[in-house]
Amino acid sequence: MGKFGNISIARYRRILAKLGLEFVRTKAGHEMWYKEGMMRNVVFQTHVDPVPEDIVSKNNKTIGVSNADFEAVLKEVK
Repeated sequence: MGKFGNISIARYRRILAKLGLEFVRTKAGHEMWYKEGMMRNVVFQTHVDPVPEDIVSKNNKTIGVSNADFEAVLKEVK
């Protein structure tokens, strides 16, 4: 597992969209994203910027993407 650090909310949204997820809603300061076939939503706090690496890592498990594959997308999305 590589280290990719904290990611700004704006950049994280672009990454989620690139991974095929769609914005669902914001509720009580938590943004939710979903992709067909996922068992649950990807959730992160919108009032914590940047998004902490541990939250990103946990969401990667929900999405079903390895941290190495996520790092490849991270390099593409600025």
